[in-house]
Amino acid sequence: MQTHLANRMDGLNGSAIREIFKLLGDPSIISFAGGNPSVKSFPSKEMADLSAQLLKEKGDVLLQYGTTEGYAPLRESILSVLEERSIQTTTDHIITLTGSSQGIELFTKILINPGDVILCESPTFLGALQTFASYQAKVIGVPMDEDGMDVIQLEKDIQTYHPKFIYTIPTFQNPTGAKLSLARRQKMAELAEKYDVYILEDDPYGSLRYEGEALPSIKSFDTTGHVMHLISFSKTVSPGLRVGAAVGDPALLRPMTVAKQGMDTHTNNLAQAMVDAYIRSGRYFEHVKEIIPAYREQLHTMLDGFRFFPDSCTHTVPQGGLFVWAELPEGMDTLPLLEKAVARKVAYIPGTHFYPDGGHANTLRLNFSACEPARITQGMQILGDLLKETLK
Repeated sequence: MQTHLANRMDGLNGSAIREIFKLLGDPSIISFAGGNPSVKSFPSKEMADLSAQLLKEKGDVLLQYGTTEGYAPLRESILSVLEERSIQTTTDHIITLTGSSQGIELFTKILINPGDVILCESPTFLGALQTFASYQAKVIGVPMDEDGMDVIQLEKDIQTYHPKFIYTIPTFQNPTGAKLSLARRQKMAELAEKYDVYILEDDPYGSLRYEGEALPSIKSFDTTGHVMHLISFSKTVSPGLRVGAAVGDPALLRPMTVAKQGMDTHTNNLAQAMVDAYIRSGRYFEHVKEIIPAYREQLHTMLDGFRFFPDSCTHTVPQGGLFVWAELPEGMDTLPLLEKAVARKVAYIPGTHFYPDGGHANTLRLNFSACEPARITQGMQILGDLLKETLK
């Protein structure tokens, strides 16, 4: 049978991460390829108790259809989560999401026509690039360093390309782990107002801070409604619950709500109520503090594992999040190298997939959250040996 797919599917390839996941059914493979939180971080017993209690007390409400804007008590309790990011707002500036990735989809859907320009960090989140491609946006990458997006180049690109919006992951960025500096956060908010351009601030990793100081969000400097801030409970509670939120100007949230209504009607009521109850009990904030030490150890173990790599390889030193970014000598290609690594039971994501225009074949992303420290050390030694052999 001949398929008749929409034009928007042209150039929309399957996620590299999803393709690599197909290789990972073998438990003997040491996977640095995903982005999953540790299963040991899940508060499974507490979630089981909360769900049973909520169904007993509010089952008739939670099993019925809900409002698209989200479960009202959760929108209220999210205010306390936002305070940690220096965001002072009200519930009419919040809608809940079926994972923060839905926020990327909705924001893009209401703003982007085919050919419209989006500026983003280069490299950036692969899932966002997939979404932007599905709406046939023209995506321009802005270079970055250890302090995040280069705001001098960003301003030049705003003047040149007149983007519809800027997409950024300012805190422990996926894939590099970089943290946007305070000065650059302030500057980005200023540029949004100066050039009347929106910013989509994606912040799923901000609570996973292992070192350094907490910085206020870009949204906290927004006085004109140009910044849409996304939060997620996937990395701090459970990705399976699929609960996140968008925080922004009601003028943007209203069309996002209409778009969401046609997409999934509303986020799962029971999941929203579970997250709400967890926050209100005080356990959410305690739980985040409890999972930090294990992630810190995993990160430090991976960073220590670079001693096995050739001296010509460089890497980021994140203060939080779930990822470390590595750069190999020019001329190396991590895509064909992956096949050899998988043969030795180690997997990673080639870095080229995270760039809007491809290239940068000598880069790779490593995730540490899914492996025990001993396995991280073993995997890093295997990769290091492979790289040394390849460089001979």
